[in-house]
Amino acid sequence: MKAMDVKDEKVVIRKVNKSDAKALIEYLNAIGGESDFLTFGKGEFGISIHEEEKFIESALKKENALFIIAEIKGKLVGNLNFSGGLRERNAHVGEFGVTVLKEYWGNGIGKELIKYLIDWSKDSGIIRKINLRVRDDNKPGIKLYKKLGFLEEGLVKRDFLINGEFYDSLLMGLLID
Repeated sequence: MKAMDVKDEKVVIRKVNKSDAKALIEYLNAIGGESDFLTFGKGEFGISIHEEEKFIESALKKENALFIIAEIKGKLVGNLNFSGGLRERNAHVGEFGVTVLKEYWGNGIGKELIKYLIDWSKDSGIIRKINLRVRDDNKPGIKLYKKLGFLEEGLVKRDFLINGEFYDSLLMGLLID
């Protein structure tokens, strides 16, 4: 667990647990309508509470996975989900996604979630590389990732299709040594 202050409120960052499933689904459905930079839009998340509980349980069992949330007074305001490879040859590398509720953008919550992941990775004894993909027009996200040490590794053309328009994704990575 980790804590920080935002707008005179305490933000708690902790590992997710099965009882968070309902709040997570509500949160993900809310943020789906707040940004076009996500891999899903409003109403597209489409997972039942039972399915989310199973997903959480699965993530908690893996040594090379991390699923954390940020809360303010019990309200979910951010999350990060990282999953490493399933086989011996790629168990050391994984990809993450991070989100923050729009009303809390620009307050360092996303940065702290990613720093938690980096610290966890260094302590894991397993993770040697963290990957991400970000829309190449998400300038604030790219700036943050670079500030945390991520390097650009490639471009995926037409990775997103939103309202009939294609967007490219930038692949970024951070070596953990």
